[in-house]
Amino acid sequence: MSSSPRSSDRPDPRVLRCVRQGALAGLALVLVWPAARGHSEWIGWLPLWLAGMPLMAWWSLHRFRLPLTGLLARSARRRRGPQARRRSRPLARPARPDLRHVSRGQPV
Repeated sequence: MSSSPRSSDRPDPRVLRCVRQGALAGLALVLVWPAARGHSEWIGWLPLWLAGMPLMAWWSLHRFRLPLTGLLARSARRRRGPQARRRSRPLARPARPDLRHVSRGQPV
């Protein structure tokens, strides 16, 4: 088995190029133009639509793969001990008498 991804797993280069250019243009717009960091009444928070959504589309074209360095660091921090066990339930206490319906002076 080869380590390279199959051709069906790779995104179409034309779509990838358009999404990449859109994401980088939106990111540059947000960084350079202060008005692009604001809020629009029609579409909401502009950095989300100019930078966040194109970057998410770019990531989704790669089928939401995580960076390999993050996976290696996570596996190194994993605990090696046994699985935690639940504590046994404490014994039920006897029910208290309901003192709301007892008139004064009567023993409980």
